[in-house]
Amino acid sequence: MTDDDETRPPARLRALVSWQVNKVNVAGTRLTGSRMPATGRSDFAILATLEEYGPLSQADLGRRLGLDRNSINGIATRLDGGGCIVRATDPSDRRRNIVAITPAGRQYLEELQAETDAAQAELTANLSAAEKEQLRGLLAKLLEAHPTSPG
Repeated sequence: MTDDDETRPPARLRALVSWQVNKVNVAGTRLTGSRMPATGRSDFAILATLEEYGPLSQADLGRRLGLDRNSINGIATRLDGGGCIVRATDPSDRRRNIVAITPAGRQYLEELQAETDAAQAELTANLSAAEKEQLRGLLAKLLEAHPTSPG
C-alpha cells in the first residue's frame, strides 16, 4: 500500500459525478480565495449581476443570486462604502432600495474578473481548450436538467 492509497477515497465514491463536482468546487473555491479577498466572490456576484441586468432592487439581487436579504444588505453596504455601487430609494416604492454599479464598481469587477480568470485557468490547466468547452457544456446541461437556486 502506498501513501496515496492510505488517503484515497474508495472507488465507489470517486466514481460519483456529484462527488467529483463537489471536489472540483472545493478546489476552485480554494484557488479563487487565494487570489482575491474573502469578500471577492460575493462582490463579484453582485457587481456582475448589476453589470448584466442593470439597476435592481436589493430583493431582486437576492432572488437572482440565491442570497438572503441580510447577506445582500451587508454586501451592498460594503460596496456602497467603497464607491462601487450607489443605492437610491425606488421612486415607485419608497420601501425598496435600487442598487446600481458605478464606474469604480466596473473597475473593481474587471480586477475581480482577472483574478477569477486566473483561478479558472489554473483549475483547468490540464484540459485542452476543446475539453474546457465540453466540460462547460456538460455542466450547463446537467444544471439545466436539475435547476437549483441561483448562486
